[in-house]
Formats: sequence, structure tokens, C-alpha cells
Amino acid sequence: MTEQRKSWLSLAALFLLLLILAVWRPLAVPDEGRYGEIGRWMLQSGDWLTPRLNGIPFFHKPPYLYWLEGISLAVFGAHAWALRLVPALHAGLMLLALYLSARQFTGEVVARRAAWMLGSSLSFLMGGQYVNHDMLVASWIGVVIWCFALAFMHGDRPQAALARWGFVACALGVLSKGMIGLALPGLVLLIWLGWTRQLKKVLYLPWLSGLVLFALIAVPWFWLAGQQFPGMLDYMFGAQQVSRFSATTFNNRQPWWFYLPCLLILLFPWALLAFSQALAQLRRPALALVLGSGSGKAAQDGAPRAWTALCWIWLLAILGFFSIPSSKIIGYVLPVIPPLALLAALGWDSAVAWFKLELPAQRRWFVGLCAACIALALGGNIAAARYTGKRSTQEVAQALQAAGAKPSDPLYLIGADFAYDLPFYRQAEAPMVVIQDWPALRKSVGDNWKSELLEGAAFDPQAARMLQTREALAQAKAQPNASWLLSDEEFPPEGFALVFEGQVWSLYRPQGAPPSAPESPKAAE
Repeated sequence: MTEQRKSWLSLAALFLLLLILAVWRPLAVPDEGRYGEIGRWMLQSGDWLTPRLNGIPFFHKPPYLYWLEGISLAVFGAHAWALRLVPALHAGLMLLALYLSARQFTGEVVARRAAWMLGSSLSFLMGGQYVNHDMLVASWIGVVIWCFALAFMHGDRPQAALARWGFVACALGVLSKGMIGLALPGLVLLIWLGWTRQLKKVLYLPWLSGLVLFALIAVPWFWLAGQQFPGMLDYMFGAQQVSRFSATTFNNRQPWWFYLPCLLILLFPWALLAFSQALAQLRRPALALVLGSGSGKAAQDGAPRAWTALCWIWLLAILGFFSIPSSKIIGYVLPVIPPLALLAALGWDSAVAWFKLELPAQRRWFVGLCAACIALALGGNIAAARYTGKRSTQEVAQALQAAGAKPSDPLYLIGADFAYDLPFYRQAEAPMVVIQDWPALRKSVGDNWKSELLEGAAFDPQAARMLQTREALAQAKAQPNASWLLSDEEFPPEGFALVFEGQVWSLYRPQGAPPSAPESPKAAE
């Protein structure tokens, strides 16, 4: 078997394992329930322009994820794994881009080693199946950097075709999660080009055709949505991106060093090998890191060093960028996993030389570590399934079905939490009526699900009717045959009878409604 065939079989096996893991878990709330339902609602409503959460505009992120979710659900049906297929495909893209790019300058063996390190990690096997925007934008940021870097290293002038693919990937990155799809690869490439003395090559990029491709892909949705919803662009780019980067009032506040242990976890234990590569690099003269565009042996020695410099700049620049804001989420560092995996693959040789391992021992250790990583991912997936199952509304959806509820029946929601995943599980044909003291919340709502709905409702007064106060429960009582109430509160509103009580959520019907499914054992006590 050829080395290249081994590599392709490795990529296929890792991707297949990812797809298998994606089938096991219920939707995690809030993220997977929120983003999965937005995609389902696009398909349900036929409105592919406006992302909506519970029928209310949701402009925190662009719609690329939701479009692909809607397509996947249309093809494969309403399954959680159909939603997870979208990030899984992008994780596969990240893996493929790393392998194809690395083998251009490191060779087949090191490229395959890097692929195994990435593909056996928690970042791939768990982060690659999590339904949100992080893996999508991370994969496209990686494609942008690889395409432009390979284009610049092609010769005295950038290779035009690769550069154009870089512009396309940049547009898809912007559609995935906004301006970081453009800003982060631009930051990395600008620093790298300056470090390797290649800045003048920027003048020879195919700017006209590249910008046309970028504009054709990235601009139409922003323009159309901005025309239909005035102020949407200011909200998305100002409040949801610039303010979240600079303000200290948002959730998930963490110290500046938060992402360092995150990287160790996401790429454990391989990330430790990057230190071996760093030590080996520091032993070389400082001038060896600077690349000229000469020929012969100097160019052969310089090219790998330029790629190593790219990986370190990629890692440190993006890590530094996301360490600045006080609000930090572990998925934000997914864009730096590919260069870290490649640095780890390069550091493997230094590590085994330090421990004086012979070739058979090296292979045994590598296989054993890959197996341990996969076992860790399997255990993490099982633990995540148990954890998310505690707040899942799957049992509520089953109770509604058993009670004869229709997807079009009105459902009222009252309580401290929001049932993000219930519309997906019951395939709801109408948004829920959410009961809160909205007039008071408008004065001070904080950074939570209530603010998501209130801020979105400002763009569509008609959709704002889904936000009601307790007085709306009288309407539910007037429709005892069709209305349902969901609550996580201990005491139900007056005039409602318990139908089902789960781990978190309880389901009620107005008193006087026809008998439905038997009560849960807890409810019957």
C-alpha cells in the first residue's frame, strides 16, 4: 500500500468516526437547540432570508449555518445528526486542508501524522459535531490562510488560482460568522508576509477578480437583509461583534490565560509536542527564521522555516486576538488547532529523538496515543449525552405526541429558562408564546435568552406578539382543546392541570380539556 493511500484511508476513517459520534447525543441546549431550530424554521417557513428564533428575527450571526442546516434537513429529515452533518463536513474540510497543505512542504508522512493528531483530538471528534458557527468559520479561516500562503510561496508572484480560492473562502468565512472571517486570516497573513519579507507580492494578487468573487458571495445577503430590516447591520456588526469584543458586560467572563488550558484539552496530548518543535526552532540561528526568495539549498532550507513561522504566527496572533475580550468561549480557538497540530507533528521527531525511541517503539507509542485520544473522545461524548439529556425536551415532545397534540397547536412557555430544542423535536408549525414580565425586562434584561428575543422583536413588531405577559394565559384557557403550557416553575398557573412532569419541564393543559396521556408517576403522587 502506498503512503498516499494510507493517508486517504486515514482521513476517511477519522471522518467516519466523527459521523458515528454525531448520532449519539440529544441536542445540547442552548447552542444546538437554538441554532438547529433556526435552520429548521427556515425550511419550515420558506423564509431563507431572515434567521428567526421562535419566529423572531435573530441577527447575532449571518445565515450560512442555517442555510446548510435547512438543506440537510430537507434531504435527510428532521434528525439531530442531520444538523450535525453541517459542522462535521466543515471539520472534514479542516482536516483535508491541513493534510493537502502540509504535504506540499513536509512530505506525506508528516502530513498524515498531523492529520491523525487533529483527527483523533477532542477538537475534531467533539467540536467537529457541535452545532454552532465555530467550526464553520474556523475551517474557512484555515482554508483562507492555506490558499493564500501556498499562493505566495509559489514564486515571485502569487499563484492566481489559489489566491482566488482564498477570496472565495474568505467570503464564506464572513457568511459563517461575520468580520472575523476576513479580519483574522488577514491579520495572520499580514504579519507573516512582513516576517518573511514577502509584502511586495500583495501588489500582484488578482485583486479585481478576487474582490468580485468575494462580493458576489458575501455581499447579497447583507444588502438584502439590511434593506428589509433597517439597523440590522449596525446591530450585527456593532452590538454583536465590536461591542462583544470591547465591552465587559457580556457573559462568559474569563481571565486572559483561559485559552491556554483550552488548547491543551482540545488537542491533548499532542499540543505538548509543539514545545519540542519550539525548542528545536530556538536552537537555530535567529536569521534562519527569515525567508529570502532565493534558489538552491537556501530556498530548500528556508521554505520549511517559513511554513513553521506561519504556523506560530497563526497560533499566536489569533490566540492573542481572542484573549483580549473579557467574554471567552472555548470554541473560539478552533481556528488555531490546524497549525498547532502541524507544529505537534513536526515536534514528534524531536520528542522521539529525545527519548531515543527506535522506529517500532515510535509506531507503538503513536498508535497507542491515537487510541487513547479516541477513547477520551468516546468517553466525552457519552458524558455529554448524559449531561445534555438532563435538560433535553425530547421527553416533553414525546408526551405531547402521546397526548394527541398537533404541531400547529398553540404552546405557551413560562419560566426561568427557554426550551430551545422543543420546537425542533415536536416539529412545531407555529412559534411558542413566551410569557414573561416583558415591560420590566425591557428596562434591564442583561445578556441572556430574554435579551435575544427582545432585541430581535425590535426588528419585527408582528413577531413581537410572541412575547406576552401572564394576561395571555386567559387566551390559552379559552382554547382548552388545543392549548398547552410548558413551565419549569414549581407551581403552575391557576386553571391548568398537569399532564406530564419531566426532569426539568412540566407540561400542562387548561382545566376542562379532554383527558390525555397518563400522568408521569411523579405527577400522580
